[in-house]
Amino acid sequence: VTANESPNRIELLSQVSGVLGCQWGDEGKGKLVDILAEHFDIVARCQGGANAGHTIYNAEGKKFALHLVPSGILNEDTVCVIGNGVVVHLPGLFNEIDDLEANGVSCKGRILVSDRAHLLFDFHQEVDGLREAELVKSFIGTTRRGIGPAYSSKVIRSGIRVSDLRHMDTFPQKLDFLLSNAAARFPGFKYTPHMLREEVEKYKRIAERLEPFVVDTVHFINESIAQKRKILVEGGQATMLDIDFGTYPFVTSSSPSAGGICTGLGIAPRVVGDLIGVVKAYTTRVGSGPFPTEILGQGGDHLRLAGQEFGTTTGRPRRCGWLDIVALKYCCQINGFSSLNLTKLDVLSELPEIQLGVAYKRVDGTPIKSFPADLVLLEQLKVEYEVLPGWQSDISSIRNYSDLPKAARQFVERIEELVGVPINYIGVGPGRDALIFK
Repeated sequence: VTANESPNRIELLSQVSGVLGCQWGDEGKGKLVDILAEHFDIVARCQGGANAGHTIYNAEGKKFALHLVPSGILNEDTVCVIGNGVVVHLPGLFNEIDDLEANGVSCKGRILVSDRAHLLFDFHQEVDGLREAELVKSFIGTTRRGIGPAYSSKVIRSGIRVSDLRHMDTFPQKLDFLLSNAAARFPGFKYTPHMLREEVEKYKRIAERLEPFVVDTVHFINESIAQKRKILVEGGQATMLDIDFGTYPFVTSSSPSAGGICTGLGIAPRVVGDLIGVVKAYTTRVGSGPFPTEILGQGGDHLRLAGQEFGTTTGRPRRCGWLDIVALKYCCQINGFSSLNLTKLDVLSELPEIQLGVAYKRVDGTPIKSFPADLVLLEQLKVEYEVLPGWQSDISSIRNYSDLPKAARQFVERIEELVGVPINYIGVGPGRDALIFK
C-alpha cells in the first residue's frame, strides 16, 4: 500500500491519537504526522518549544524545517494548535509563519495559539547559554533555545503567558521582574533600562500581530472532541528525554511521554486513544548523557553519514548506536503504544550484520531487570547483543512489506517479538512516499 492510497489502518485510528518519540528525539516523527494529518481535522503540539526540529517535504519535494508550527501545516484542511504546555518564542513563530507563507502555505486561521501557553523570551535563550557555560563539567547539551529557563520561569511562577499580552499596562512590570532576576542570577547577563524599553516596544507590535491567532485551546480542543472532530497530537523530543522518565539530568524540561498530552492540552486521559511510537532502526543521541548501545569509532561514523545524522535544530553531529530494546520496552511500558513506526530501515542496508541490544547486565554479570534510574549504573553496565544478518541491498524503493529482503523482515519481526508491540509503519527513505504499511 502506498501512502497516497490512504490505507484503512489510518482511517481506523482513534479520534484522539498521538505520535510520540521512543528514543532521544530525531526519530522521524514529523514525517508520520505529515502523512497522517490528512486524516485528522486538528494537529496539536502539547509540550516543548522550538527545540523540536521536524523536517517535512511538500508534494514538490521542498523541504521545511519546523520548530514550533505543528507538522500538519502542509495539509491545507488541517488546523494546527499550539497547546498550553508549549513554551512559545513568538519572534521564532512568526519567522516560521513568514517562511511558510512565502512558500505558498496559508497560515491564516489555521494556527491557533493557547492563551495559557508561556512565552519564551530572547533573554531565556541568552541565559540558557550562560547556564550551560556554568555547568561545563556536567554539560547537558542543551539546544540553547531557552527551553529550560522558560520552563523554570513557569514553574517558579514568574512566567508570562500569551494572555498577559492583552494587558500591556502590567506587561512591563512582569518583564522587568523576569529580567532583573536573570541579571541577579547570571553576572554575564547585562540588563539595562534600555533593554526593557526595547523589549516592551517589540512585544507591543508582536501582541497586535498575534491576537488573531490566540484562542482558549482547552475549550477549542474539548469542543472539537464533543463535535467528533479527529485530533492528532504531535510529540516533540522523546520519552528518553522526559523530565521524569528520561536519563535525568540529561533530559528536556517537559513531558514528551503520554502524560504530557493531557497536561499540555487540557484533555482527559480517557479520551486519548491510539498512540504510535516512532523509533529509528538504530539509536541516536545529541549532546551528553548515558547511551548504553553507543558505537564508538568507525561503526558510529558509518551510521552517522549513511543516516545524515546531524541535528535539524542545531546541526550538531548525533551520537549513533544500535537499537536498544531495553530502553524501547521501557518506553512502550510508559506510553502504552498501540503500534510503532520503525524509521530509517534503509540506513542499515549496507551492513553485513546488525545488532540489537536485548539485555543489560551489571559488571559482575547479574542481570538488570528494568531500565535503571542510576546514571552511574547506566554508564557502567554491559549490554548483551543479539546479532542478526544484514540484507545488503537497497530497499529505498520498496513499498510492500512482502517485497523486503527476508533478513529485513526478520529484523522487523524480531523487534516486534521482543517488545510486544506491532510495527505498522516502516520508513525506508526521507520522502513522504518512502513508507511501508505493514
